[in-house]
Amino acid sequence: MATVVPHATDRPTAASPAARTRVAVAGATGYAGLELVRLLARHPTVTLTEAMSSGATGAPRPLPALKRIWDGSVAPLDVDRLAVNADILFLALPEAASAEVGAALLQRDKRVIDLSGAFRIRSDADRQRWYPATPTLPPGVVYGLSERHAEAISRAKLVSCPGCYPTAALLALEPLADAGLIEGAIVIDAKSGISGAGKTPSDRTHFCENHGSVAAYSVFSHRHTAEIEQELGTSVTFVPHLVPLDRGILETIYVSLRHGTTESLVTDALQRAYASAPFVRLTGSELPEIKHVAHGNFCDIGWRVDEARGRLVMVAVLDNLLKGAAGQAVQNLNILLGLDQRTGLL
Repeated sequence: MATVVPHATDRPTAASPAARTRVAVAGATGYAGLELVRLLARHPTVTLTEAMSSGATGAPRPLPALKRIWDGSVAPLDVDRLAVNADILFLALPEAASAEVGAALLQRDKRVIDLSGAFRIRSDADRQRWYPATPTLPPGVVYGLSERHAEAISRAKLVSCPGCYPTAALLALEPLADAGLIEGAIVIDAKSGISGAGKTPSDRTHFCENHGSVAAYSVFSHRHTAEIEQELGTSVTFVPHLVPLDRGILETIYVSLRHGTTESLVTDALQRAYASAPFVRLTGSELPEIKHVAHGNFCDIGWRVDEARGRLVMVAVLDNLLKGAAGQAVQNLNILLGLDQRTGLL
């Protein structure tokens, strides 16, 4: 059964230039960074003051894809300049660089929204394994799954945005876990477009290697497993696959349900969790597809229940560069600023 959540249709008006919050992006030349620049340049209440690359050398360069949207140049990475020219900093950097830059900006009393995995894992042992460049977490870090932690995000010094795979998995599963409906194994079969591997070319992302093929990778060794298990508080089997699309994630999630769980209980748990969530669309038995969410900030979730056997299949889809990265980061910016979460995203 499809669920339609009503929302107001009014849109925030643009703030005057003097009243706008200054924001900047480090890592603006990557796929997620480019999306951030595009979104922030159009945002009605902020001014994009700086866009920088991931490296500290090189000449400034334009972003031709954003001509007449944002006509600035991408400068080499300069932490001091970032701190002087912006109040809120977006980091779309590799993990090691984010760990260093994020800590430096916090010391300068800046607020940071980080898209890397550098600050996601709370366990020191797990973080040492997956993100060793972050030996300790600085104070004020909040896990930035917008629909789950909005109150904490609003007070955060550093918002650590979830990974793209965990965003889809957690939005689908956490309401059921909260309701005590899951009992037994959870299997997440996830498929992502090529942009999820980042912009640096490799044999795996070469056109001739992935076109016309689907490949599983990092079985039992993907770092997003630790993130999903941290938030769910239970173990999962997570298997990612690379598919020949430029963007998008589809996860088929297999769940063993508590004895006596009905389809109506599953539906009720999800509807209660997302009754006022502007970017989660519940589709019920109409299972969603990647094309329904590409180039937008929505996560669509559908499901079917086998009551007789106590089994649930969920399908969650999102755009890995938007709801799984840049869009969710801007959604968290809106929460930090006390704005409607849809500002600059619809």
